[in-house]
Amino acid sequence: MMSRDTGHAVYVQSLPESARLLQRARYVMRWGDMDAFGHLNNAMYFTYFEQARVDWLVSLGTGHELVLANVSCTFIRPLKFPALIEVELYGDNPGNSSMDSYYLLRNVDEDNVLCAMGHGTIVWYDHRKGGAIPIPSVVRKAMID
Repeated sequence: MMSRDTGHAVYVQSLPESARLLQRARYVMRWGDMDAFGHLNNAMYFTYFEQARVDWLVSLGTGHELVLANVSCTFIRPLKFPALIEVELYGDNPGNSSMDSYYLLRNVDEDNVLCAMGHGTIVWYDHRKGGAIPIPSVVRKAMID
């Protein structure tokens, strides 16, 4: 599972049993995504997590009116170019205005080997008013269906 202790980093080691698959998408690793060692740059894992989240929200027909309260990544295996990447987005613990999100990033070209796991707390947010807003009904419905 993961640690929720305040003041400590969160390292996802497994998905909670209650986590629900929301989105699965494949992306081609780009040449520019590599670091000097020929691996996928650590920051790019978050970009792929973000893209899966955006793709899911677009598929629901809702906007991206949210902020991330926290985000973490547990790096398991390096990815080298070229690679076909699969990202799975899971959701759990929806509250009034926030939910936990989890990400599994796999290398499709290497028998879907798990390369990274991520976690983020998504908060729906009104940027004009500067405060949290309720999770959109279309998102809440997708969490239940």
